[in-house]
Amino acid sequence: MKLIKIFFLFIIFQLQAQQGGMWIPSLLEGINETEIEALGGALTASDIYDINNSSLKDAIAHFNNGCTSEVISLKGLLLTNHHCGYSQIQSHSSLENDYLKNGFWAMSLNEEIPNDELFVDFVVRIEDVTEVVLAGVTETMDAKARQSKIDSNSYYVRTEATKEDWQNVGIKAFYQGNQYYLFIYERYEDIRLVGAPPTSIGKFGSDTDNWVWPRHTGDFAVFRIYADANNRPAKYATNNVPYTPKHHLPISLDGVAEDDFTLVMGFPGTTNEYLPAVAVNQVVNKINPANIAIRESALKVIDANMKASDKVRIQYASKQARIANAWKKWIGENQGIAKSGAIDIKRALEEKFKNELLKKGLNNQYGSVLPELETLYQSFEAVNLNRNKFVEVFVRTSELMQIMMQLAQLENATMADDATFNKAKEGVSARLKSIYRNYNPQVDKEVFQAIIPHFTDKFDASIYNKTAFTNQKLALKILEGSKADIVKALNKDAAYQFAKPHITKFYNEVEPEWQIKNTQINNLQRQYMKALMEVLPDERYFPDANGTLRVTYGKVKGYAPRDAVYYEPITYLDGVIEKYVPRDYEFDVPQKLIDLHKTKNYGNYADSNGKLPVAFIGTNHTTGGNSGSPAVDANGNLVGLNFDRVWEGTMSDIYYDPEICRNIMVDIRYVLFIIDKFAGATHLVDEMTLVHPKQKD
Repeated sequence: MKLIKIFFLFIIFQLQAQQGGMWIPSLLEGINETEIEALGGALTASDIYDINNSSLKDAIAHFNNGCTSEVISLKGLLLTNHHCGYSQIQSHSSLENDYLKNGFWAMSLNEEIPNDELFVDFVVRIEDVTEVVLAGVTETMDAKARQSKIDSNSYYVRTEATKEDWQNVGIKAFYQGNQYYLFIYERYEDIRLVGAPPTSIGKFGSDTDNWVWPRHTGDFAVFRIYADANNRPAKYATNNVPYTPKHHLPISLDGVAEDDFTLVMGFPGTTNEYLPAVAVNQVVNKINPANIAIRESALKVIDANMKASDKVRIQYASKQARIANAWKKWIGENQGIAKSGAIDIKRALEEKFKNELLKKGLNNQYGSVLPELETLYQSFEAVNLNRNKFVEVFVRTSELMQIMMQLAQLENATMADDATFNKAKEGVSARLKSIYRNYNPQVDKEVFQAIIPHFTDKFDASIYNKTAFTNQKLALKILEGSKADIVKALNKDAAYQFAKPHITKFYNEVEPEWQIKNTQINNLQRQYMKALMEVLPDERYFPDANGTLRVTYGKVKGYAPRDAVYYEPITYLDGVIEKYVPRDYEFDVPQKLIDLHKTKNYGNYADSNGKLPVAFIGTNHTTGGNSGSPAVDANGNLVGLNFDRVWEGTMSDIYYDPEICRNIMVDIRYVLFIIDKFAGATHLVDEMTLVHPKQKD
């Protein structure tokens, strides 16, 4: 009996350790299916991915090439996060119709709002094309020759791929360029806004609660896909009709409990799970601290101005969210790496790798990889830090500096022929108009004054009073001139005079050096990945996230972030009311929500104890891009909407630890409650397929 118990505990430990991973959905047969079943899932590989029959993948859409979304009705109703649709909600908002503050709900198809340049992609088919893409590629090739051959082979694969006329094709590298997969997908470009809760619900807790648990945020928004008369992709047209999906997700009204199986499917953006210890050490001790300091300085200015003015709040809502999101993530990432001992764990793996090289007689082939990576990362540190600081100041935070970047590119284009220059000028004009749409020169000046000392101590904030480029009309007037006139005007402008030397140095010195060393590192990283899989074949390897469709599975699970603290896995509306602070921009709530809580008017959406669930956490391995991903139960029914990770577990982009890594999901019953009881948009709920999978016949 003792041996049986030990064996049982060993199996449980193994299952827990294998909950991390972002798996390619076309390759789930075998061990992944076994793990899904062992964790309590009833889904087969073909339930999740099938090219001949409808499957889970047919309900999952890449939302605007950034987030994930899912189809939840036979009429193309699309669910994603509030923060994923934030820019669309903001673009339709004004002081007269403040959809950010008050929410928006279309009560009929005619009221649904079109969105310029918004699209979703559905994956039709995934194929392994590694053999063809790497045909003729050898280890003796330099990086340029290797990439040229890969590009040539990839072009052949794309042009020869079997697909319908309205379908698109793409190829992505996996396992650091050791494998390649082809994706056939369909892009729908008529996506209309259907509903969004007010920010006080959709972003409840704002920056204070971002990346943390317990969470009480109703982070969702509703869109609808429209298609032509043949149900095929089409540009916006008044005669388009709601899309009929191959599959839509049934919605469970039974909710979740601790240890319930969950599967999240979506389009995770970027991870770096196989970085060597030296690289992680550089991220933690050099890159992240510098980035955090710059964004923290910017946020102090933006937050103060947003609190003081509704106009600024609307102008900067989306920008503030973008800047704050990464800032807080980096802080949590550093804390998680320290708590989990990730650097030491990676060093231990590297020692194991070295020992196995010797045992298997592969030291001559792979023995130099790690020492070379160590040396390269040491020489990479200074230029990597300089590049990151430049990008944070000139690309991410200061809008005037973003404008200067565009203008520097335009001046460079004056050396080209007239057709090329005019095309460049049109592009720059369009980008400037986009920036000016929500531009506030006084706020931007204050941001500049706060962040520029992190980059240089030689600056003059009075350039904001002397430049033409804080004014859209004056800026676009300059761009109407001839090449010579534009160059002359640019180089007389105070802001451009300040920015140009820094931009020139970046493009002529910093970026070329960074690219050379980064290419060398990537080449060694590819060799290291190949060597790991060959030398330590019993380890589990999933490819890093790269914006392609992936599956991750786990369980609803609480966690202990620090000594004597344990977090339960589910939060309730009671917690929203506990956090409620009247007129606070982060924790205010609408009076109607307070009234619904007071009367317990929860409809069919409360749990068996009469409480209304808001959010829950699980061990699913997610990252940016998984925002909006569906969380489904053991049978593929929608139970939640992924929108975040816990702060202590944000280091899962670099190292996944099942003890502290948790993804955060809105409970689908809270979504339905807000749509139905709060917004009165019951007609949307009527479209959906509601089920009770836990109730016995």
